[in-house]
Amino acid sequence: MTPAAAPSPDEPGAAEGSGVLARIRAMRPSYVRGDRSVADAILANPPAVIHLTVSDLAAEAGTASSTVVRFCQRLGLRGFHALKLAIARELGSGDALIESRIDPGDRPADVLTKILAADADALRDLGSTIDPGRLDAAVDALHGAGRILVVGVGTSAPLAQDFAYRLMTIGLHADAPADAHVQHVAARLLGPSDACLAVSHTGSTRETVSTMEAAHGVRAATIAVTSFARSPLTAVTDTVLVAGGRETSFRIEAMTSRIAHLSLLDAMFVSLALRRPAAASANLELTGGVLAEHRF
Repeated sequence: MTPAAAPSPDEPGAAEGSGVLARIRAMRPSYVRGDRSVADAILANPPAVIHLTVSDLAAEAGTASSTVVRFCQRLGLRGFHALKLAIARELGSGDALIESRIDPGDRPADVLTKILAADADALRDLGSTIDPGRLDAAVDALHGAGRILVVGVGTSAPLAQDFAYRLMTIGLHADAPADAHVQHVAARLLGPSDACLAVSHTGSTRETVSTMEAAHGVRAATIAVTSFARSPLTAVTDTVLVAGGRETSFRIEAMTSRIAHLSLLDAMFVSLALRRPAAASANLELTGGVLAEHRF
């Protein structure tokens, strides 16, 4: 039975996770089997948990992702992401929310140099994390799609919207609604001849996963651009493109991952343009003419 003393997620201070590992140890004897497995997986190596997805931890615990989420909520946290933040704070690694190579006394020029180095590492890693066969499959699916829905929320939203716009400039019927509810509805209205591409660093964002589930349910081709090979998003996606590189520290959002995702989307855009040279050239010329009207 779960102890009634667990704080509510809405209580002040509940999400800070002060002493969260001690609470897990104290409550472990009262946990049912699934929760105990999750607790044991966390306590076995707390620093490693910071770098896992919810699906990774579920696999290590031999349970389902939903069990992990409920376990976190019973601790008074909103979900697994909040648990990782709580562990990071408890282990004294709260500063890891900033790129680990950066020191508090760095000047702006030093920060720029280190950020550029981190970005370069992410781009180098991209070549080793992308499966060429899956990339071909993704381009094939987009090339043959009647309609293309591109989705992403938070920091992934600008990448999704930019990619859809560029697809439109080469004559493909692409859209990237800004509102998460509209994304979900649009996915449900797709069909087997359409495609849905999702951009998500963690692959654990509820809105993005729900949208991809809807697209998968209507048998549209589904493609994910993400940083982790195993997540709730990858579980409902036909073609997974892992483009995140090394993340040596846990941060709320990995800045370097967006550089890798953008580069992958650029490569896909150029590949699609090469598949349809006449249409791409004609549409790009029209686009250039329209943009010229907005410049002095």
